[in-house]
Amino acid sequence: MKINGETHYLWRAVHHEGEVLESFVTKRLDRKAALKFLRKIMIRHGRPHIFVTDKLRSFCAGMKEIGNVDKQETGRWLNNRAKNSHQPFRRKERAMLRFRRMRTLQKFLAVHASVHNHFNVERDLYSRSNFKRNRAA
Repeated sequence: MKINGETHYLWRAVHHEGEVLESFVTKRLDRKAALKFLRKIMIRHGRPHIFVTDKLRSFCAGMKEIGNVDKQETGRWLNNRAKNSHQPFRRKERAMLRFRRMRTLQKFLAVHASVHNHFNVERDLYSRSNFKRNRAA
Protein backbone atom coordinates (compact mmCIF):
# COMPACT_ATOMS: atom_id res chain seq x y z
CA MET A 1 0.00 0.00 0.00
CA LYS A 2 1.14 3.55 -0.62
CA ILE A 3 0.72 6.27 2.01
CA ASN A 4 2.00 9.65 0.84
CA GLY A 5 4.22 7.94 -1.70
CA GLU A 6 5.82 5.54 0.82
CA THR A 7 5.24 1.81 0.61
CA HIS A 8 3.61 0.21 3.66
CA TYR A 9 2.71 -3.43 4.13
CA LEU A 10 -0.59 -4.93 5.24
CA TRP A 11 -0.44 -8.04 7.42
CA ARG A 12 -3.66 -9.95 7.84
CA ALA A 13 -4.75 -12.98 9.85
CA VAL A 14 -7.75 -14.82 8.47
CA HIS A 15 -9.72 -17.58 10.18
CA HIS A 16 -10.20 -20.87 8.29
CA GLU A 17 -13.80 -19.82 7.57
CA GLY A 18 -12.72 -16.52 6.01
CA GLU A 19 -13.25 -14.11 8.92
CA VAL A 20 -10.59 -11.45 9.35
CA LEU A 21 -9.09 -11.83 12.82
CA GLU A 22 -6.44 -9.14 12.79
CA SER A 23 -5.04 -6.47 10.47
CA PHE A 24 -1.74 -4.75 10.97
CA VAL A 25 0.21 -2.14 8.97
CA THR A 26 4.02 -1.84 9.05
CA LYS A 27 6.65 0.14 7.19
CA ARG A 28 8.93 -2.87 6.78
CA LEU A 29 8.50 -6.47 5.74
CA ASP A 30 11.12 -8.03 8.00
CA ARG A 31 11.48 -10.54 10.83
CA LYS A 32 10.78 -7.92 13.50
CA ALA A 33 7.45 -6.95 11.92
CA ALA A 34 6.49 -10.61 11.46
CA LEU A 35 7.28 -11.36 15.10
CA LYS A 36 5.23 -8.42 16.30
CA PHE A 37 2.28 -9.52 14.17
CA LEU A 38 2.50 -13.20 15.18
CA ARG A 39 2.75 -12.36 18.87
CA LYS A 40 -0.20 -9.98 18.62
CA ILE A 41 -2.33 -12.68 17.00
CA MET A 42 -1.36 -15.39 19.47
CA ILE A 43 -2.00 -13.17 22.51
CA ARG A 44 -5.46 -12.25 21.27
CA HIS A 45 -6.60 -15.54 19.67
CA GLY A 46 -4.39 -18.25 21.18
CA ARG A 47 -2.02 -20.64 19.45
CA PRO A 48 -3.44 -22.09 16.22
CA HIS A 49 -2.96 -25.67 15.09
CA ILE A 50 -1.65 -24.60 11.67
CA PHE A 51 -0.21 -21.38 10.26
CA VAL A 52 -0.79 -21.07 6.51
CA THR A 53 1.52 -18.41 5.11
CA ASP A 54 3.09 -17.42 1.86
CA LYS A 55 6.76 -18.19 1.31
CA LEU A 56 7.98 -14.91 2.75
CA ARG A 57 11.25 -15.52 4.59
CA SER A 58 10.36 -13.17 7.43
CA PHE A 59 7.49 -15.49 8.44
CA CYS A 60 9.90 -18.42 8.62
CA ALA A 61 12.36 -16.40 10.73
CA GLY A 62 9.57 -15.29 13.06
CA MET A 63 8.26 -18.84 13.42
CA LYS A 64 11.74 -20.10 14.33
CA GLU A 65 12.02 -17.55 17.10
CA ILE A 66 8.58 -18.36 18.50
CA GLY A 67 9.06 -22.11 18.04
CA ASN A 68 6.20 -22.84 15.61
CA VAL A 69 8.18 -23.93 12.55
CA ASP A 70 6.52 -27.37 12.55
CA LYS A 71 3.06 -25.74 12.44
CA GLN A 72 3.76 -23.57 9.40
CA GLU A 73 2.43 -24.63 6.01
CA THR A 74 3.38 -22.90 2.78
CA GLY A 75 2.15 -23.73 -0.65
CA ARG A 76 1.22 -22.25 -3.96
CA TRP A 77 -2.51 -21.97 -3.32
CA LEU A 78 -2.78 -22.56 0.41
CA ASN A 79 -2.97 -18.88 1.35
CA ASN A 80 -5.69 -17.95 -1.18
CA ARG A 81 -8.17 -17.33 1.64
CA ALA A 82 -5.98 -14.55 3.02
CA LYS A 83 -5.28 -13.07 -0.41
CA ASN A 84 -8.99 -13.06 -1.30
CA SER A 85 -9.86 -11.32 1.95
CA HIS A 86 -7.92 -8.28 0.68
CA GLN A 87 -10.34 -7.68 -2.21
CA PRO A 88 -13.19 -5.88 -0.37
CA PHE A 89 -10.65 -3.73 1.42
CA ARG A 90 -8.93 -2.81 -1.85
CA ARG A 91 -12.25 -1.74 -3.40
CA LYS A 92 -13.00 0.48 -0.41
CA GLU A 93 -9.48 1.92 -0.45
CA ARG A 94 -9.81 2.88 -4.12
CA ALA A 95 -13.15 4.56 -3.44
CA MET A 96 -11.62 6.58 -0.61
CA LEU A 97 -8.75 7.80 -2.83
CA ARG A 98 -5.98 6.33 -0.67
CA PHE A 99 -4.88 7.17 2.86
CA ARG A 100 -2.71 10.01 4.14
CA ARG A 101 -1.47 8.64 7.46
CA MET A 102 -0.62 5.21 8.82
CA ARG A 103 -2.75 5.77 11.93
CA THR A 104 -5.92 6.44 9.92
CA LEU A 105 -5.24 3.36 7.80
CA GLN A 106 -4.89 1.20 10.94
CA LYS A 107 -8.14 2.59 12.41
CA PHE A 108 -9.98 2.00 9.14
CA LEU A 109 -8.64 -1.56 8.92
CA ALA A 110 -9.92 -2.44 12.37
CA VAL A 111 -13.41 -1.09 11.69
CA HIS A 112 -13.62 -2.47 8.15
CA ALA A 113 -12.69 -5.98 9.25
CA SER A 114 -15.31 -6.14 11.99
CA VAL A 115 -18.07 -4.73 9.77
CA HIS A 116 -17.13 -6.98 6.88
CA ASN A 117 -17.14 -10.06 9.13
CA HIS A 118 -20.57 -9.13 10.46
CA PHE A 119 -22.20 -8.83 7.02
CA ASN A 120 -20.12 -11.42 5.17
CA VAL A 121 -22.32 -14.44 5.66
CA GLU A 122 -21.72 -17.26 3.23
CA ARG A 123 -24.71 -16.67 0.99
CA ASP A 124 -24.13 -19.80 -1.05
CA LEU A 125 -24.74 -21.97 2.03
CA TYR A 126 -28.05 -20.39 3.14
CA SER A 127 -31.50 -20.26 1.67
CA ARG A 128 -33.04 -16.83 1.16
CA SER A 129 -35.41 -17.19 4.12
CA ASN A 130 -32.60 -18.21 6.50
CA PHE A 131 -30.46 -15.34 5.24
CA LYS A 132 -33.25 -12.80 5.93
CA ARG A 133 -33.87 -14.28 9.39
CA ASN A 134 -30.16 -14.14 10.33
CA ARG A 135 -29.77 -10.62 8.95
CA ALA A 136 -32.77 -9.39 10.92
CA ALA A 137 -31.39 -10.94 14.12
